[in-house]
Amino acid sequence: MNAVTSTFRQLHINTAAGICLHDITPFIREEVQASGVSDGIVVISSHHTTTAVTINENEPRLVEDVRVFLERLVPRQDKYFHNDIHLRDCPPDEPENAHSHIAAMLLGSSETVPISAGEPALGTWQSVMLVELDGPRERAVNLHILGV
Repeated sequence: MNAVTSTFRQLHINTAAGICLHDITPFIREEVQASGVSDGIVVISSHHTTTAVTINENEPRLVEDVRVFLERLVPRQDKYFHNDIHLRDCPPDEPENAHSHIAAMLLGSSETVPISAGEPALGTWQSVMLVELDGPRERAVNLHILGV
């Protein structure tokens, strides 16, 4: 009987301004391999309310389509109650970022990927991406690797 292994790691990444997608697949592969887990799962989760985690193709023109679509879907310049900084109990340098919170809720904050034969079981064109919605910032992504 094999013992279940549990490993927690955190990736820190400096993001660019506005909406941008960062392929974190290489880091995930490295951490899964280092964990020694041959079969199991890796849970990838954002540590922030203005970022998202998603799986899709990391093709530059598609990435630009996603950025443009999100800007149209949840425009920065729209009126949001959260942006009434003067009516909230928050630091005076708090950004007007309601659009980022809303986009993050729509995209989701985590993904679970199977591990098979010591590798994340992703499709040929699949990449795990951190979606920055309110950059530039230093961000953290949590990895929880479980398996045998």
